[in-house]
Amino acid sequence: QVQLVESGGGLVQPGGSLRLSCAGSGMTFSIYDMSWYRQAPGKQRELVAVISRRGNTKYADSVKGRFTISRDNAKTTMFLQMNSLKPEDTAVYTCNADSGYQHDVYWGQGTQVTVSS
Repeated sequence: QVQLVESGGGLVQPGGSLRLSCAGSGMTFSIYDMSWYRQAPGKQRELVAVISRRGNTKYADSVKGRFTISRDNAKTTMFLQMNSLKPEDTAVYTCNADSGYQHDVYWGQGTQVTVSS
């Protein structure tokens, strides 16, 4: 079955960096648009960044210039490089795969990112 497994989260000081990974299995990874979402305590889940199957990217205004989304289809993995982290970036980060076909959408289990001194 399809699995998405995130890794790379942790505790980092403000101004620091983290690199998240989302490894896909059981799927034709290259046909999926891949996204990172995040949800902070008491807040709604928000879209952080998207990378299409063609490699086009889009970012939330709050992370533009600080985060970079990328993918390696040969390794069936998506990445989120997060630089200049702020306390407000603290959240559970979850990856999403969407082929555009009804019901062909998958979610990972999430990884915690905490930005604190």
